[in-house]
Amino acid sequence: METTRSILIIYTGGTIGMVNDPVTGSLVPIDFRHISGQVPELRRFGFTLETVTFDPVIDSSEVNPDTWHRIASAIEENYNRFDGFVVLHGTDTMAYSASALSFMLQGLEKPVIFTGAQLPIGVLRTDGKENLITAIEIAAARENGLPVVPEVCIYFENKLLRGNRTIKYSAEHFNAFVSPNLPPLAEAGIQIRYNRNIIRYPTVRRPLTVSGNFETAVAVLQLFPGIRQETVHAILATAGIKGLILETYGTGNAPTVSWFLDELKVFIKGGGMVLNVTQCQAGSVEMGLYETSAGLISAGVISGRDITTEAAVTKMMILLGSGLPPERVASGLSRPLCGEMS
Repeated sequence: METTRSILIIYTGGTIGMVNDPVTGSLVPIDFRHISGQVPELRRFGFTLETVTFDPVIDSSEVNPDTWHRIASAIEENYNRFDGFVVLHGTDTMAYSASALSFMLQGLEKPVIFTGAQLPIGVLRTDGKENLITAIEIAAARENGLPVVPEVCIYFENKLLRGNRTIKYSAEHFNAFVSPNLPPLAEAGIQIRYNRNIIRYPTVRRPLTVSGNFETAVAVLQLFPGIRQETVHAILATAGIKGLILETYGTGNAPTVSWFLDELKVFIKGGGMVLNVTQCQAGSVEMGLYETSAGLISAGVISGRDITTEAAVTKMMILLGSGLPPERVASGLSRPLCGEMS
């Protein structure tokens, strides 16, 4: 007989955990130890639910690598006690955090499901209840004794998305997240239908380890018509900078003017890493397809293919902080490590 499934809810902060204070009328965090009082439907699962709440809770605009380490540590410390984990997080930087955790949690064999809400859980029209309920159900889902989705994911508005493939695209609608270059891992309707052929299952079993000495000396530069040399130079000449996410046009295209390519060459020859990511929400970098990207190849720019900016930033941070030699960092940037690119 199968034992009762157990899920750890990690509340970091965010809109989902807010209710109206009856005295002041302002939004205040709820006590997640008593979450079933706000969401009585959770009792019907019959799961063992425990919570860890950050003190103080964090607005997601304040998230940084220390936050990622706190989330990862909570999972690592409780890994053997629970069947799955649900991380409640503000939506603004959720895609960054889910991407970071996907790189940090080496040997992960259990679900880590990020979710949140556009409206507080204490508001009548909240999307938070359904997001929380279904995220818990997915985190607890097992088949033949094994987790159905042993990945870091984001669940939002009926869709389960791979965390490191996800972007936030709407500040207003309930379907705030999309995964432009990978179909959903699951869709929740009357039933939850899993897309098992794209879910990543471990091929070699190994203990969970947490990696992640993040090097934050990175920058993101989005190209635009009329960008000035002084602007590019100021970013690349920033003291200590080690990596650049270059958001280019279309399939990875950029100006061919000599000063632009020269700035990149000087930075790369000095040991910097440049990863080419398209500004488009969907599609992939294909360096060399047009003449306007051929110069980037000769300069030493690395193709990010169809990686999101959120995944590119966290991946570059973790690889630059790994202590690996430059050629291995470049190799890691150019290939998928945990399903973040095709």
